[in-house]
Amino acid sequence: MANKLRIIAGNWRSRNISFIDAPGLRPTPARVRETVFNWLQYDILGSRCLDLYAGSGALGFEAASRGANSVVQVENNPQTCRCLKENTVALAAEHIKIVQSDVFKFLAGDAQPFDVVFIDPPFGLGLALQTCNWLEDKGWLSPHAKIYVEVEAKLELAGLPDNWQLLKSKVAGEVGYHLFGRVD
Repeated sequence: MANKLRIIAGNWRSRNISFIDAPGLRPTPARVRETVFNWLQYDILGSRCLDLYAGSGALGFEAASRGANSVVQVENNPQTCRCLKENTVALAAEHIKIVQSDVFKFLAGDAQPFDVVFIDPPFGLGLALQTCNWLEDKGWLSPHAKIYVEVEAKLELAGLPDNWQLLKSKVAGEVGYHLFGRVD
């Protein structure tokens, strides 16, 4: 069954994108996306964005709609990737690239620095902390990158890179969402 969510703002405002029912896929709720993009309002335009564990693609499509120069969405589920590709065609989103890969295999590849990174892994698997550290250790972040992390509300994000500063943090139901900035 195809589900739909609405892009909140930008060039594709009020356009719907589809996503499939897949294990662990939880699209970021509209009110959380609105808050996150308010936090990032001065960082998105012209940026290079990386959407890890892309799932529905909500975060990446929202970033592209709001003026990101390019968006790379990484997702390992083949059916979910097909749906993401269908959405890019429907929106004529030539600046969104879909990569079907395990996130850690992708991050083990040749690093290209990104300005904004979205990390929204499936809950209960403990992937967020390792993902954050690989981003930093393997050179995937521009000098002043912003990193959005969406995890279980009760999960403590201890052990993040030392040069990351928590900028914003909120909880909505079972979801904790946090924005970090990379500092010199």
